[in-house]
Amino acid sequence: MDRSARLTQPLVRDGKGGALRPASWDEALERAAAGFRAVVDGRGPRSFGLFSCSKTTNEMNYVAQKFARVVLGSNNVDSCNRT
Repeated sequence: MDRSARLTQPLVRDGKGGALRPASWDEALERAAAGFRAVVDGRGPRSFGLFSCSKTTNEMNYVAQKFARVVLGSNNVDSCNRT
């Protein structure tokens, strides 16, 4: 495995089509949160959906559905556990 190609810090893009640049974790997380807020505010919470995987832990699936329902206000949660 070539570990030299792994990301060691978040990258963000300034402007549409701009180059990626290194950013702090605080900036990257704030940008991600702002993106979620913009979609929910502009299109409503039903515009967001979350899909989780049975290969992760029950705890991780619980946190994922809780995030979708409580933070984003969406009940659009599905999992491959039912297949």
